[in-house]
Amino acid sequence: MIPRKAREAEDWEAIRGLILRAFAFMEGRIDPPSSAHRLTPEAIARQAREAEVWLMGDPAVACLFLTPLPQALYLGKMAVEPALQGQGLGRVLMALAEDRARALGLPALELETRIELVENQAAFRAMGFTQVAAKAHPGFDRPTSLTFRRALGPAPARARG
Repeated sequence: MIPRKAREAEDWEAIRGLILRAFAFMEGRIDPPSSAHRLTPEAIARQAREAEVWLMGDPAVACLFLTPLPQALYLGKMAVEPALQGQGLGRVLMALAEDRARALGLPALELETRIELVENQAAFRAMGFTQVAAKAHPGFDRPTSLTFRRALGPAPARARG
């Protein structure tokens, strides 16, 4: 499955549904609740206009929001259909993010995960990400999310066909 940029109005609701299904495991585990509950088709369309939204499948079975920051490409709302997790779709999206960061001249990838989601933290560390910050959501006096960053080296050599 090859990622494609989301550009069509019919993509927005499919992406929203995918994110809600993929993030459902967080229910009752994270505080405050996920911002995915406030995500609207209009917000996804705005993200696609102002930055990038990528998806795989028709209907969408994996997606990723990409937002350029001054020194990194921010990865947000990475989601894979729960029944398809563990089949490499997330790795394809991560490779896409690396390619996009390089194309934009950005030296690193950055993402956030909630403090309670220790399995996500372990997965990101296994992918070479390092924790660089801890943040508190408004109204909280303790960290609620962790920021991870991974510097990008040179692009890997691609096999020729």
